[in-house]
Amino acid sequence: METEKILTIEHVVSDSETADKIGSGGLPVFSTPSMIALMEKVSFLHAERMGLCTVGTKVNISHLRACKAGTSVKATAELLELDGRRIEYAVRVEDENGVMGEGTHQRFAIDPERFMAKLK
Repeated sequence: METEKILTIEHVVSDSETADKIGSGGLPVFSTPSMIALMEKVSFLHAERMGLCTVGTKVNISHLRACKAGTSVKATAELLELDGRRIEYAVRVEDENGVMGEGTHQRFAIDPERFMAKLK
């Protein structure tokens, strides 16, 4: 299960990810839920590169600065700890002006078939 400790992906903020469009606020700026989803995505992709199927279980995020639709951002997940099935990441989203959001995100490795079977 050898992989790089850090993964960064690029993303352009879309109109559908703004607070006024998803209902988390009234302004046409990158919403906190959309930023968190991007942080989860980069963490999920990192775990996938380790051969793991994961689900998100915890986020502790600070949204520090706003941006508008059309802004190019980078999302980074840095593996902090792999303890059994629990995976802890430091996550960050930034644009050309610096960090927009940061924090930690926890995921758990699961067996997809077994996980889904429990939901029946």
